[in-house]
Amino acid sequence: MLGDLGVKCESCHFDMKELRANQAERIAWAKDMGMTQMLVPSLGGPRNPTMDDVKRAADEYNKMGEQAAKAGIQQGLHNENFELTEIDGKRTYDILLELLDPKLVKFQFQISTISRGYDAAEYFTKYPGRFVSMHVQGWSTETKTQMAVGKDSLDWPKIFSAAKTGGY
Repeated sequence: MLGDLGVKCESCHFDMKELRANQAERIAWAKDMGMTQMLVPSLGGPRNPTMDDVKRAADEYNKMGEQAAKAGIQQGLHNENFELTEIDGKRTYDILLELLDPKLVKFQFQISTISRGYDAAEYFTKYPGRFVSMHVQGWSTETKTQMAVGKDSLDWPKIFSAAKTGGY
């Protein structure tokens, strides 16, 4: 149906529960849809993780990334909930960027995480080639609220320029 309309679906979010239950079936569905990427919004770890929790999550997701890669699909991770926690003063998201295999897992950056101190341009520059996409949302540093892109206070030329480095 999408093809008949001249539209292509490159990626979609899947949750960890459905990938754990039957990743092969989800991969087959993604291939049928013509997807090249399967993303999860979060690895779903605990609210107060230990380093062992993060390592277990990364090991599991690297294995999922390996299965997706065998089928010609790029596995990706968004940054929500678990990824926004900290362990001993270090962001879980940064630890995951270190632990997840760059060949098997790419990232999708949530721009609204600027509200928690995450700077998209900084991440794209620090981790070249690790990102496949971003969720674009405006943010006001004055009112600390989401708002329409263009009415916000983010430096979009800087973000989009850095995204070229962060992408592949």
